[in-house]
Amino acid sequence: MLKTRIITSVLLALGLLGTLFLAGNLLWALIMLVAVAVAAWEWGLLIGLEMAGRKTFVVLLCVVIIACLPSIWPSFIVTGQYALLFSVTLASTLFWLVLAPLFLLSAHQSSRGIKLLMGTVLLLAFWMAAVALRSISPTLILVLMATVWIADSAAYFAGSAYGRHKLAPSISPGKTWEGVLGAWLAVTLYGLLLCWAKSLSLWWVVGLWGITVLSIIGDLFESLLKRQSGLKDSGSILPGHGGILDRIDGLLPTLPVAAFAFHLPLYFNLFGLHYG
Repeated sequence: MLKTRIITSVLLALGLLGTLFLAGNLLWALIMLVAVAVAAWEWGLLIGLEMAGRKTFVVLLCVVIIACLPSIWPSFIVTGQYALLFSVTLASTLFWLVLAPLFLLSAHQSSRGIKLLMGTVLLLAFWMAAVALRSISPTLILVLMATVWIADSAAYFAGSAYGRHKLAPSISPGKTWEGVLGAWLAVTLYGLLLCWAKSLSLWWVVGLWGITVLSIIGDLFESLLKRQSGLKDSGSILPGHGGILDRIDGLLPTLPVAAFAFHLPLYFNLFGLHYG
């Protein structure tokens, strides 16, 4: 299992690096659209939609995303078209910072309609953030993704080796506080190395700590959905990892929140306010 997991991770990383740095803006957006479409299919499965319902959800979400394509190009910044990016990433940010922790603490079982609305907003925000952040810098989005992957891998190995105290036993029995500590230490080292190599402020390390916390919340939230649906994985498309949602659960909160934060000066300017 571990060997399969590693091989899949390496192939995914190589594919991501190739598209991230070599693909044009439109191709990157379409690749992310395919990923979101698969994730939407899996989301429909987790919330108990029948086959026809899942197909309808995927098609409608893809139609919405295609309609949003013009709103994410940098050339539209000066015209105020980023208001859509602002609205969607703000909604996602509020969900992950306020509502998701409440759901996790209470293990709340939402209605299928609420979960469908959640999936629509969260997956749309993820797609918009992935495209918008890459338009700022491919390296930026790679740094953010690498933070999540490093945290996830470190938590897995630290938890396997030293895990004793359960993080959320009723949601995900395999996750431990020792794993969280391992993730925090690994991300701290990664952040310090990044600051040294790129001459960045140490505040970047603090920011990466926040990314780590968000990735854990995203992971736990997907685990909650799987437990409520009685499924072990969201899918089986990725050998050793399960489904697309199992692979991007930590990115679902981190990319939209990061996109919202990085575009704050732009939002203030659009509304005629002063930032900083």
